[in-house]
Amino acid sequence: MKKYLLFLSLILSLQSCAQKPSTSSNIKENTIISRFTPPKGYIRKEVDSTSFAYHLRNLPLKPYGTTVKYHNGKTKNNNNTYAAVIDLPIGKRDLHQCADAIIRLRAEYLYKQKKYDSIHFNFTNGFKADYNNWKKGKRIIVKGNTVFWKQQAKAKNDYYTFWKYLEMVFSYAGTASLEKELKPTTLANIQIGDVFIKGGFPGHAIIVVDMVFHKKTNQKLFILAQSYMPAQELQILTNPNDTSLSPWYTSDFDEILVTPEWVFKKLNLKRF
Repeated sequence: MKKYLLFLSLILSLQSCAQKPSTSSNIKENTIISRFTPPKGYIRKEVDSTSFAYHLRNLPLKPYGTTVKYHNGKTKNNNNTYAAVIDLPIGKRDLHQCADAIIRLRAEYLYKQKKYDSIHFNFTNGFKADYNNWKKGKRIIVKGNTVFWKQQAKAKNDYYTFWKYLEMVFSYAGTASLEKELKPTTLANIQIGDVFIKGGFPGHAIIVVDMVFHKKTNQKLFILAQSYMPAQELQILTNPNDTSLSPWYTSDFDEILVTPEWVFKKLNLKRF
């Protein structure tokens, strides 16, 4: 692993600090699908408008050149780490980190589709935190290693209630718990919504938010998004391996996926 981290450091040291548009960027557009057009020879395949893939592709972006903000309002210098900033509020607490951001994307998609029964995530200790209980007015009580539900509020299902549920999940879930919940998949079957994740303290996780296919070879390219520590806005990652292709990544890598702030193995690919 050390040699890969040294390789990553070398890549980062050679990169420009400026955020530069790729040849496939429409910098005036403010969604993932509209700003990042497929490279020459590649096309997007249509997805169902009620799918998680559609939700991710159509995430809103802040104007081109915007810098990532931390939860406390301070700015994360780009250093050619990200190609765009996803326009979603993250709250003012140091909670919206890497796994939390992916949990948030999945949960908000399910909330939008009114699939409340499917909104549940495990804490690191294995406790199942489901939104159905939360919207009934039950709240999660944590006392040392003991976790339980207690009725403390009136039943409510507005977005503020939902966000408070998410903040509770963010507080007690992370890469270690999310990795156990997700199912392994392969690069050959990679799809939008899949997650590269290495559970740990710390670990890291990033999510596939768009894909295109070569018209002749069917080769797949994908775009990745992440949050990080401390809590920060979601961002579209640049590709440090191929600046001419960035922010697209090819699925035809060997064992190691090098991203601007973490190195993954292809075996780290998982799915909801």
